[in-house]
Amino acid sequence: MQIYLVGGAVRDQLLGLPVRERDWVVVGATPDQLEALGYRRVGRDFPVYLHPDTHEEYALARTERKTGPGYRGFEVHADPSVTLEEDLQRRDLTINAIAQTADGEVLDPAGGQAHLKARLLHHISDAFREDPVRILRVARFAARFHELGFRVAPATLDLMRAMVAGGEVATLVPERVWQETASALAEQRPDVYIQVLRDCGALKVVFPEVDALFGVPQPPQWHPEIDTGVHVLLCLREAARRSFSTEVRFAVLVHDLGKGTTPRAELPRHVGHEQRSVELVLELCQRLAVPNRFRDLAVAVARNHGLCHRALELRPLTILNLLESLDAFRRGHRVPEFLDACEADARGRTGLEERPYPQRELVFSAWEAALAVDTRAVAGSGGAGNSLTGEALGEAIRRARLAAVTDASERFSLS
Repeated sequence: MQIYLVGGAVRDQLLGLPVRERDWVVVGATPDQLEALGYRRVGRDFPVYLHPDTHEEYALARTERKTGPGYRGFEVHADPSVTLEEDLQRRDLTINAIAQTADGEVLDPAGGQAHLKARLLHHISDAFREDPVRILRVARFAARFHELGFRVAPATLDLMRAMVAGGEVATLVPERVWQETASALAEQRPDVYIQVLRDCGALKVVFPEVDALFGVPQPPQWHPEIDTGVHVLLCLREAARRSFSTEVRFAVLVHDLGKGTTPRAELPRHVGHEQRSVELVLELCQRLAVPNRFRDLAVAVARNHGLCHRALELRPLTILNLLESLDAFRRGHRVPEFLDACEADARGRTGLEERPYPQRELVFSAWEAALAVDTRAVAGSGGAGNSLTGEALGEAIRRARLAAVTDASERFSLS
């Protein structure tokens, strides 16, 4: 039995990056042997085991044979006769097919080290086309390593285009699309993930609502970049540059979906695009089984980002209505996340990346002021020992919050 460190751990080590997690491949062993040593099987479709002490993943060396469409259409073969080279050959990219022995010797049958130096994301063999998830993975790695100078190899991009044209991407399970997308949104350059998917034609299949934004014009006085799709990429880049959360980045990605359905006769204006965006966000989230915490923030941003941008012109009552729409007094985390997304939207415009965004400070200070209202004191303000309840209490609390927002707005305008 021989054990090798493989995949991302070896790749990142060679790049001088922190190792996120370590995966191992076991050659020359049987399931019974591993289980006798205390390894616990966790792989349903593949022979993957957890180490009894470190709980790291150990997989038996295996080969795969395509038997049907999609990423599940494989027949797996794992037994002691499968070699390390055969196991590495079934992987996606050459830079992910490097192994290391216990004494540090690097084994690289696919030439991954050369591609690390050349900063290329290159497929190992034509078998790449058998698994459509690999298209998403390549785009995700492009997002992760873009700042290091990596790009998708032209031959790999051509292969990805051929896979899209052959209909393989349409077989992707929605949950897997979301899983890869959520991971990509957390990377250093999530905008590159979207761009690579668009470059190979996959964006039109997995995110048609986002793909529809490219080529749609916006008023140049507000959007010097003009193209709505380009604007969304700029917003994503800003959100990542400012280390905003993955939830915020998803909200930024989908905040303007309604602009893709604006009638041509109305362009470049987009009257009512906010409500159209909400409807499309809900449809997309249902299709991909997007978690509620992502969906709810994305809907709030799609509906209200335009209102936030006009905050300096709004009456205190309208600001309070905005806060209530965000459910700001029960879900306090929603407010800073909403403002993060709005700030990324405002800064995701060519040449305006560093323009001040005072709207954020105004809305945040108004929320803090309204949040500080003592609802117990309001409840006890009924006089003659009577406590307010029901509708009367709700109206009194709202009046108190409106007064607090008004005061905060006035103080902000004087600052």
